[in-house]
Amino acid sequence: MIAIAIDDEPVALQVIEHHIARVPFIELKSTFTDAFMAIDYLQKQQVDLIFLDIKMPDISGIEFLRSLNTSSMVIFTTAYSEHALLSFELDAIDYLLKPFSMSRFLKACNKANELYGLRAKKLEPVKDYLFVKDGYEHVKVEFDDILYIEASGNYTQIHLGDKCVSSRITITELQELLPKSEFVRCHRAFIVARRKMIKFDKTQIWVADRVIPIGTTYTELKLY
Repeated sequence: MIAIAIDDEPVALQVIEHHIARVPFIELKSTFTDAFMAIDYLQKQQVDLIFLDIKMPDISGIEFLRSLNTSSMVIFTTAYSEHALLSFELDAIDYLLKPFSMSRFLKACNKANELYGLRAKKLEPVKDYLFVKDGYEHVKVEFDDILYIEASGNYTQIHLGDKCVSSRITITELQELLPKSEFVRCHRAFIVARRKMIKFDKTQIWVADRVIPIGTTYTELKLY
């Protein structure tokens, strides 16, 4: 994976450089203390992973991420914990609290590598179904049967017309496997089938007898 790191503190960047040197599957191409220089870089270069500080002058890491039109994965690195929930609503891979250990850093990198592997293998299916693991079994799920998908604790629940399939796959991993033209992520905990939507407004979507919330970071989505 190709990565960059953004932090206004040079010492923090040195820590990331030191840790990445011990991770064989990540190549750190560049580091930035100026977020706007990083934006310019990303307009010209494609990267797979961004290590991003939150508290920076001029623009926060949250604002930086919202400004990007990129599929790059993001791992936040920060000394502050209050933005953790929002970072995951923005689909960040992980949230590292400074000072973080090498083992904690490696755990975040492994998460990114797993998702990178899914993307690299181009697992978005050309068929109209997929198989997901439910307990000890692999269950066939037809796309046409899916109403909505819900993250619930350590499980992801796939709600079908007449039943619910519960799997340990994460909602982000499952999102990568679904046709993007047919399904939309409307909340950090929900994906809905476009064709199953009955109606929607700015804050919620009606699917069958369930009202699905639209997350605050998803309000600009095109739902149809």
